[in-house]
Amino acid sequence: MLSLRIDRELLDRLRDHAAKRGMSVQDYVIGTLMRDDFDQRFQTAVEETEKFYGVT
Repeated sequence: MLSLRIDRELLDRLRDHAAKRGMSVQDYVIGTLMRDDFDQRFQTAVEETEKFYGVT
């Protein structure tokens, strides 16, 4: 089980993207998370977050 807390603006954007693909928001988010390049994008996000917070 995955629970996310997101703001209204992001939810609206997710709904738009999902609707364009004929998907529910849940299916769209899960599909995005499962994409082949998720590991690389996740690692990059972690590195950027660490830079932002000054963690080395």
